[in-house]
Amino acid sequence: MVSFEDFLKLDIRVGEIIEVNAFEKARKPSYKLRIDFGQEIGVKKSSAQITECYEIEALLGKQVLGVVNFPPRQIADFISEVLVLGVYSDQGVVLIEPEQKVKNGDKLG
Repeated sequence: MVSFEDFLKLDIRVGEIIEVNAFEKARKPSYKLRIDFGQEIGVKKSSAQITECYEIEALLGKQVLGVVNFPPRQIADFISEVLVLGVYSDQGVVLIEPEQKVKNGDKLG
């Protein structure tokens, strides 16, 4: 079990996907994402294994939730700076997104 204080250490923010590219060098089918987390955090990169549920065009402009305070992680020749949150489902990974449009950088609370 983790404490509530441990949960509060996670910085989970809303960002808008502004660029998507196929990640050819990833071991599992993935996309390279550029996500705008607003003025305070800026644009960050992430690798996401979401190809089973999303086409590139459908991702552009979508707001998602991501953990922005994990250390960067190298995946093949790519540095992933944030962890985009999703649900593992029978059809693949489904992204967590706000129900309504909110400001990029808004924090999960």
